[in-house]
Amino acid sequence: MNSSKLDEEKRPGIAIVGGGIAGLALALGLHRRGILCDVYEAVPEIKALGVGITLLPHGMRELAALGVQDKLEAAGIENLESVFFNRYGQFIYSEPRGRHAGYTLPELGIHRGTLHRILFDEALARLGPAHVHTGHRCVGVDQDDNGVTVHFVDPASGNARPSVRADVVVACDGINSAVRRHFYPNEKLAFAGINTWRGVTRHAPILTGKSYMRVGSIETGKMVIYPIVDNVDSSGQQLINWVAEIRREGDTMNDWNQSGTSTDFADIFKDWRFPWLDVPALIANADQILEYPMVDRDPVPQWTFGRITFMGDAAHPMYPRGSNGSAQALIDARTLADQLSTAADRLGALKAYEQLRLAPTAKIVETNRTVPPDFIIMKADELSGGKPFRHIDDLISQEELRQISENYARIAGFARDPVGAPAVASQLLPT
Repeated sequence: MNSSKLDEEKRPGIAIVGGGIAGLALALGLHRRGILCDVYEAVPEIKALGVGITLLPHGMRELAALGVQDKLEAAGIENLESVFFNRYGQFIYSEPRGRHAGYTLPELGIHRGTLHRILFDEALARLGPAHVHTGHRCVGVDQDDNGVTVHFVDPASGNARPSVRADVVVACDGINSAVRRHFYPNEKLAFAGINTWRGVTRHAPILTGKSYMRVGSIETGKMVIYPIVDNVDSSGQQLINWVAEIRREGDTMNDWNQSGTSTDFADIFKDWRFPWLDVPALIANADQILEYPMVDRDPVPQWTFGRITFMGDAAHPMYPRGSNGSAQALIDARTLADQLSTAADRLGALKAYEQLRLAPTAKIVETNRTVPPDFIIMKADELSGGKPFRHIDDLISQEELRQISENYARIAGFARDPVGAPAVASQLLPT
């Protein structure tokens, strides 16, 4: 063993607080670079919880570099197209996605629990069980000139666990990060009256069976619909992920900690029966419904405080629009792993990471609030006065709609040179 490897093993390790997408990706990235780390996850047991998630090409780029692309492709569904409709089911715009749009990597719909399980199992296999700790909920951090002390409790009993000493700490503990709260104790969630309900339903393939659909807008009711598991019951049905969203004046925030009920929102969509989909039936036949508030936090001027920094939703919680939150967390993880592997000073590496990532993610947080991808539908509603139209071309050209989409892609970090991209029109759409 060379002297640099020996020196590395003698150094206090890096503590990653949170074993979600960001934390596990960072752990895998650090392991690839020969840097010691430990992951501390709050839940006592990893289960396939949650509903769907979309992995955009720039997120897949990071996951491919971690060596999990094949497993993800085998478990998910590759999106062919993204399609936009108004609340009357009228076609507005479509565009090819992933490989079908000329990217070298796919865009995938996958069950969030499946993605998490794949990353967790890889971390266990590569880091070893001694370095992946479940049942450790962080409740505080203290730092001095020589390191950081992280304090934990057992979430099941509430009893204190032994504190852990680390060289640096990376907070990957989500939108309600205990580590972030240590530095921003008075910060509040930003809630603008938008609530969401997320469900999964066994259903025959919709449109192409590989279509990501956005229907309506948050002011009058919006649905995001896409498949995440093929042939879920051996009869050709898919597991369809759907998200219902609505902004209502005076609404209180939904609760992450309880299941949702269709009676809270189904009435909004009761007339949404289109030639290509019966939305009330999709909701009524759900296997599971979860409720979530649409929240984020205002960007902060600093993530790194000495030996501690933030990552993913702990750093830049954003509206879950455009499927971009996970991609930004994955880019965070690779960026910090790169800095830690090349910098002589770990504290300098944390600051360099912040300088590279803070401003771009702040821009995305703002864009997701003001001009998200479904601005395409909002624009069509504005031009039509919220009424049905004869044909979308009477209101706005497909080129103008494409520019809206590409502007978001540039800000979100997955724009590409459009030269040579195949023009795949939406298939199986009603005329």
